[in-house]
Amino acid sequence: MQNEPIALRATGITKSFGPVRALRGVELELRAGEVTALMGENGAGKSTLLKILDGDLKPDEGSLEIDGKPVHFSDPTDSRAAGLRVIAQEPEIVAAVSVAENIFIGDLGSLAYNRRALLQRTRDELTKWGFDRAIRAEMLGSDLSPAQRQIVEIMRAVVSRPRIICFDEPTSSLGDDEVSLLFALIRQLQADGVAIAYVSHRMGEIFQLADHITVLRDGTFVGTKPVDETNHEELVRMMVGRDLTQFFHRDPAPLGDTVLELRNVGNQFVDGVDLRVRAGEVVGIAGLVGAGRSELMKTIAGDYTVTTGEIAISGKVKRISQPADSIRAGIGFAPEERKAEALLLQRSVRDNAALVVLRSLSRWIFVNRRAERALAQEFISRLRIRTPSGEELVGNLSGGNQQKVVLARWLATSPKVLLLDEPTRGIDVGAKSEIYGIIDELAHQGVAVIVVSSELPEVLGVSDRIYIMAKGRITGELSRAEATEERILALAMDEGVHA
Repeated sequence: MQNEPIALRATGITKSFGPVRALRGVELELRAGEVTALMGENGAGKSTLLKILDGDLKPDEGSLEIDGKPVHFSDPTDSRAAGLRVIAQEPEIVAAVSVAENIFIGDLGSLAYNRRALLQRTRDELTKWGFDRAIRAEMLGSDLSPAQRQIVEIMRAVVSRPRIICFDEPTSSLGDDEVSLLFALIRQLQADGVAIAYVSHRMGEIFQLADHITVLRDGTFVGTKPVDETNHEELVRMMVGRDLTQFFHRDPAPLGDTVLELRNVGNQFVDGVDLRVRAGEVVGIAGLVGAGRSELMKTIAGDYTVTTGEIAISGKVKRISQPADSIRAGIGFAPEERKAEALLLQRSVRDNAALVVLRSLSRWIFVNRRAERALAQEFISRLRIRTPSGEELVGNLSGGNQQKVVLARWLATSPKVLLLDEPTRGIDVGAKSEIYGIIDELAHQGVAVIVVSSELPEVLGVSDRIYIMAKGRITGELSRAEATEERILALAMDEGVHA
């Protein structure tokens, strides 16, 4: 597909912020009708490059060309006038106005618009791109879910009929149905000859959508590969300079007594679950979407009530009907949706790390701030959290470092059991490796760890044993030696295969 015309070429792009050089001689080509994936770890320079393409930043060195002609962007208005749109990962939504007005907000200032006509045009556009069932033109910005906010951001770009579109992690807040619609939209844009850049950490998406993959590492251009001439392992080496096999540092720990045991546990989400985890053991839970994995974790953590069966900690039955019961029993829980369910994004690393142990750091109603700062600094060092200080807002950290803050909160409680639901979702491969190292370290300290993951290589890499779920039930149990992707998938699809 190299015969397609080059719509955009970036050559020798260099950008520094004070003494920090974010980009050094970066190259990028986007061809009409093709998707070029832009990949790299957090900090590789992807966001900086997109901001330069959007006109938010000016490069210190290098050049941009559209259709072979040099262009210079002073601000996003110049970029959009040239037919280029960047779809941000964090949409800016005006809360007090409708979806229609949010989508066409760039045009409203210069037009005496007819609201009825605007609403109808928005309905037509939503229908054209398949989003009419997911969002309505009349909805207020304040009422939108994260997925609907992302749809608004996508629609803002496509209604202007750009010739070049850059997507920055567009599926991070979308459900499966919306992701399918997005992929259909991208394929339609390709058919219309639009050149597309697509940023994502999700390998499956990349191999499903992309024609070419451009990799950045530490602000430098590593290379571009046709998607059909590369694979997962090669991309990881390009991004981090290491083989995928080096990521899983499992050195099985000596196993102690059973710490957590579920006996015929059930509620409206799970049914008849028997499960056990020993001290020093990492147990994986695999299954397809809707299998009940997250619901099981939330049942153990006290978010959902146990209606049948019982949960025992170190042989003693515990009544766990709320999260406080779970915490008192020595259970820590890092949920899948860390931003929505685990973190206070507008509070500091210190506040987040100390949240569960504030009582132990307090005398009467006064928190010992010196002890709180010391605790935060201990885990910043221990978990290698990359932050300017303990006072930095958690919302400013990368996904991998946010996840480490969640882990710090629970490690501060010295848990007997740690539940990790999709612990590496949305973080780059380098940060994943560090999370795996933390899991291994915890097991060697005698913590019983349960890891839920949708990525089969991850489940196979970190686990001593694996339970497989389907339709709220355990359908099989495999040892590390027995487990293969094929056996896990067969059990996950509940095809009657028994381990």
